[in-house]
Amino acid sequence: MDFIQTIILGLIQGFTEWLPISSSGHLVVTQKLMNLTIPVAFDVMLHVGTLMAVIVFFWKDLMKILKSIFTFNAKDENFKLAIYVIIGTIPTALIGVVFLKFFESLFFNIKAIGICFLITGFLVLISKFKNNNKKLNWLSSFIIGVAQGVSIAPGISRSGSTISVGLLSGVKKSEVFLYSFLLSIPAIIGASILENNKFILNDLGIYSVVGMIVSAISGYVAIKILHKVLLSEKFYIFSIYCFLLGILVLLVL
Repeated sequence: MDFIQTIILGLIQGFTEWLPISSSGHLVVTQKLMNLTIPVAFDVMLHVGTLMAVIVFFWKDLMKILKSIFTFNAKDENFKLAIYVIIGTIPTALIGVVFLKFFESLFFNIKAIGICFLITGFLVLISKFKNNNKKLNWLSSFIIGVAQGVSIAPGISRSGSTISVGLLSGVKKSEVFLYSFLLSIPAIIGASILENNKFILNDLGIYSVVGMIVSAISGYVAIKILHKVLLSEKFYIFSIYCFLLGILVLLVL
């Protein structure tokens, strides 16, 4: 990779990780178009960058949750939210472990990626037609966790699937938005730990650091955009992009 390609990949990771359009699918397509093979260390650092964006954006919420855990106040809504994150993480982890080989095979199947883009578009579109007035509970958090597990497949967006499934479960938009991103934190950390055994620290060069910084900044911007679009009732517009991209991938690549 050269410096320009590093910037491009960092931007793609940052924006597509948190906008409901699938970062993994975009990175696979980009690698194919650029004739690149992204090193594992670089890929992990890109995800670390987007994780930093989440931590910064939701810092106040995270502090409230940590405080509720240390005080062990079971009646605190933040404590309940922490429990819901644990509940949602369980199916994500199980799906990731059991179906790991299957998901890895999809990264080499460009047709499957195109179909997954279409699935993301469909989920985002149909979420528009559901009334959202319920509070998050253990069942909805578990179902959203399942959606996050399935989103390991390239082309199926993590934020797109978790937010859409949350909305289809009737959960309030503001609660779905917060929970979706909180749920991503253990998922990204877990995935990074699993990938960690595939590279050594010597693999981390200046390009990895640059990519991480770019993905962190663009990721933060993407979260702000998604928050504004979701609350303005225009979340469905991302489905149009996913449908067009899915068709383009199937027809061209």
